[in-house]
Amino acid sequence: MSSTSKSQEELDSIFKQKRVVRSTVRKSLKAMDPSLRTQQDESIQNTVLEAPWFKSCKRLCAYISCKSLNEVDTSQILSEILQNPDSNTQKKLYVPWVEDKNSNMRMLHISHMEDLIANSMNILEPAPVDAQGNEREDVLQADEPIDLFILPGLAFDRCGRRLGRGGGYYDTFLKRYQDRAKEKDWRYPLMVALSYSPQILEDASIPVTPNDVLIDALVTPSGVVPITPRAIERM
Repeated sequence: MSSTSKSQEELDSIFKQKRVVRSTVRKSLKAMDPSLRTQQDESIQNTVLEAPWFKSCKRLCAYISCKSLNEVDTSQILSEILQNPDSNTQKKLYVPWVEDKNSNMRMLHISHMEDLIANSMNILEPAPVDAQGNEREDVLQADEPIDLFILPGLAFDRCGRRLGRGGGYYDTFLKRYQDRAKEKDWRYPLMVALSYSPQILEDASIPVTPNDVLIDALVTPSGVVPITPRAIERM
């Protein structure tokens, strides 16, 4: 057997394992008590909003939570960023816009919640052009680096492994941002994922491929879990 077919077999096996883990975690999330979910949403968002690493960041990418996907709520975090009129603490926010079905996603700058519209899946995202007809700034074309990524996911472990929903959008985008940061010699941003308790699995139980991007830290209902040396240093 050639090394190519062997590696493809290994990848196929990993993708199969991922599907099994996704199915298990989806069932756990669906079974969560709504009051517990609300409590954990509040706790996680409050932890982020009070964290020094969040308060000090100037530019960040964050996801817009979708209730139907059972994602940790980010509405309070986004509101705090967009409604804060104090220019000394104002943060520049970029949020996801799905470009196509081939795992291509962009992060576009928004200034107000009104900049968001529902897409065909009823998920809020920015229109690529603003009300004045100007193209929104793409973070991959920005002149300054991002300090922080607030990431969604389906499952995580305390080794930094993150399991997405299977589309590959975030891993593809994050690889592109890594290349951009390297090219510009920028300090790499903190990669922080938000997670309900049922989403945190035993260490190394999440299968990974070479294309999977690891996270630096988790924010859980119990607090922050720094993982990488970068997170330990900055958090």
